[in-house]
Amino acid sequence: MSHSFFTAPRALVVSAALLLGAGFALSANAQSAPGPSPARQAVEARKAVFTLIANNFRPLGEVVKGNAQFDPAEVQKRAARVVFLAGLLDETFPDASNLGEPDSKAKPEIWSDRAEFDKKLKDFQSHAAALVKVGATEASATDGFKAAVATVGQDCKGCHETYKIK
Repeated sequence: MSHSFFTAPRALVVSAALLLGAGFALSANAQSAPGPSPARQAVEARKAVFTLIANNFRPLGEVVKGNAQFDPAEVQKRAARVVFLAGLLDETFPDASNLGEPDSKAKPEIWSDRAEFDKKLKDFQSHAAALVKVGATEASATDGFKAAVATVGQDCKGCHETYKIK
C-alpha cells in the first residue's frame, strides 16, 4: 500500500519537472531567437499603413469620378480613417529604416532631405484633416468635396513621385 502512495506523487513530481524543464527550454529558445530588426519593423508598418490608406481613400476617389454614390456616413468614415492612418506615418520612417531593407520602396532622399519630406507629410496630414471637415459639411459630391479629395490625392502622388522607388 505504501508503494502506490509514493508512486503517484513521484509521477506527479517527475511530470512537473519535465513540464518545467520544457517550459524553460522554450523560454530560452524564444529569448534567443532574433525577431525582425527595427528597420524591418518600420518597413512592415509603413507598408501596412499605406495599404490601409489606399483602401480607405480609393472609395472617395470613386465618388469624385462618379463611379460611386456620395454617402455622407461612408465619406466621413473613410476620411476619418485616412486622417488617423496618416498620423501613424510619423513613426514609420525612423532613421534605422534607411538601412537598405530589401522590401522597402523608400528612396534615400527621405533621409537626405528630411525637412522637405516631413513638410510633405505634414501637408498630407493637414489636407486629410481638411477633407474630414469638408466631408462633414457636404451632402453630395460638391466642388469643395472634389477639391479636397484632389488635394489629398495630389499629396499622395507628389510624395510617391519624389520618394518612392517604382
